Amino acid sequence: MKITELDPKCVWKNFYELTKIPRPSKHEEKVADYLYQFGRKLGLETVRDEAGNVIIRKPATPGMENRKGIILQGHMDMVPQKDGDVIFDFTKDAIQPRIEGEWVYATGTTLGADDGMGVAVALAVLESTDLSHGPLEALFTVDEETGMTGARALKPGLLRGDILVNLDSETEGELYVGCAGGLDCDASFSYSRERIPSGYKALKIEASGFVGGHSGMDIILCRANANKVMTRIILPLLRDTGAVLVSMNGGNMRNSIPRECEAVIAVPSDKYDKASEKIAEIAEAVKSEYSATDKDQKIEVSPVAVPAAAISGKDALNIIKAIYGCPDGVERMSDEMPGMVETSNNMAIVSTDEKAVHVITLMRSSVDSAKYNLAEKIRSVLELGGAEVKFSGGYSGWNPNMESPILKEMISVYEGLFGKPAKVMSIHAGLECGILGATYPNWDMVSTGPTLKSPHSPMERCEIKSVAKLWKFITAVLEKAPEK
Repeated sequence: MKITELDPKCVWKNFYELTKIPRPSKHEEKVADYLYQFGRKLGLETVRDEAGNVIIRKPATPGMENRKGIILQGHMDMVPQKDGDVIFDFTKDAIQPRIEGEWVYATGTTLGADDGMGVAVALAVLESTDLSHGPLEALFTVDEETGMTGARALKPGLLRGDILVNLDSETEGELYVGCAGGLDCDASFSYSRERIPSGYKALKIEASGFVGGHSGMDIILCRANANKVMTRIILPLLRDTGAVLVSMNGGNMRNSIPRECEAVIAVPSDKYDKASEKIAEIAEAVKSEYSATDKDQKIEVSPVAVPAAAISGKDALNIIKAIYGCPDGVERMSDEMPGMVETSNNMAIVSTDEKAVHVITLMRSSVDSAKYNLAEKIRSVLELGGAEVKFSGGYSGWNPNMESPILKEMISVYEGLFGKPAKVMSIHAGLECGILGATYPNWDMVSTGPTLKSPHSPMERCEIKSVAKLWKFITAVLEKAPEK
């Protein structure tokens, strides 16, 4: 069966069209053009703002003109992650979706259901001819995954609606009314280089096969971080065997838990066997500790030509100690919402160039003071290692409004349709609602979506039946839109 034959066909057809359009973050030109032409072909008012966001307006159906305007919102970009052995260019190649049982996956890459499925639902509403609804707007933002720059750049007065329904959450049957804020950390460790003495052997260490995932949604699962695993391997080699560090590179997205990391070191020939034994010992410990969460992990060692120079011994030891000691993972659980992460950090990217080792982390918290407290912890550890630390991209979370009129309506609609209550939740991820709500403080906002698993990784998948339930739910909510 093809995904275009899945129910509801109107949604899956649009999602399939999106899989054919390259749309990694920062490269949304083609999908923005597609969305713009989509609206124009339907004869709907369609605009593109200076940031590249696309807005499509659809008038109310006859008799529904007195309803409050609803904005269906999703982001057009996707996270570009692939398996290491897959040849794929996210700026050129089409995603290859496939059906496995009750789920839709991609082949070797992220699927892009985050947030392609939300966009597809909005497109299906726009082109529908048999739905009842008040005035509608669809807002498709750019660059949500790497900075929310589209949401940040949205100007006041451009949208006309009163209610925002964000379509970017990832568990069907849950209504989100709050989200975590975020803060980026960029650190650079400048270093001096030293000639590698004769009598050294060089080797490449590769940590791969880790599950990774969304640094907000999946951080609670306590999966291994490939960057942290690598520092665990390297530190005792530098300290105990006389090894020198040539380079370390791992992770490529600030909001994805790193799945792969590689390092090149050089070891005195007479300590090579000791180093190999130490690597095997740590690899076995990591395999045991993460056997439940990362069962396909691999730590492999291969000989390479000895480079001319390495990072100076003192600099390398300070850098690796700092990365090793930097907080990563869940920092604190929420007191207000049991089972929900309050504060976390993702040691997202480590990269080496000729002058410095660069580290990027992403902090999240639903409590601003806790986020900035964590930032100071991270700054302290990294600066002790000699780094220059800068913070950027900070945004506050979205505070829940449990008295929200649209929330109450959606709770009622959901229970009426499915015979059970929806769960009202806050999410440990950076939904755009917090930023959009600051620009449009009058908006009444709720987020919902289909069920996705392992977004931001090649294991990303979308539950088929959840899409049908979401479509039934959204169309019923539109029909029940409150009067002005």
